[in-house]
Amino acid sequence: MTQAAPAPGGMARPGRREIGERVPGGRRTRPPDVFDARTHRIAHFAVPVVLGLVYGYWVAADARQGGPITGGNLLLGWLSALVFAVVSIALLRLAPRMTRELHALLWSAFVGIAFGFLYIQTPHSIWRAVMMSLLVAGCTFGTFFYRYYTREDAFGHRVR
Repeated sequence: MTQAAPAPGGMARPGRREIGERVPGGRRTRPPDVFDARTHRIAHFAVPVVLGLVYGYWVAADARQGGPITGGNLLLGWLSALVFAVVSIALLRLAPRMTRELHALLWSAFVGIAFGFLYIQTPHSIWRAVMMSLLVAGCTFGTFFYRYYTREDAFGHRVR
């Protein structure tokens, strides 16, 4: 069978630009945004609240260790959910304004503390809980610092 040879420039149609390609003014094109601004504002609060509820349930379930559900257990779960949601919303607001090192450090401290509090609800020793939370926080810091280092300049502006 005979097929046409590929044209230079690939399959792009004339006049179309690739995402991230520079336009004649020197700026880059933006990827299309699937959701509108209202949906992003709602998700900015709804996702941390839902994650907080899951975290609160998990803390309460670990704290009761298979025993009966008590009022104290419910209070612990609701307070844990509230603190988790409030701190994560605050971090979503404040952390992007920080430098990439401090940004990664804030998120890794949050993850390490949340994991440590969850882990201490189990019957393990305090020493093991501290070591595990430091390990989780260290891995989180490495991952987040790498992410921010490769996607931001020194002033916190996104490169891509």
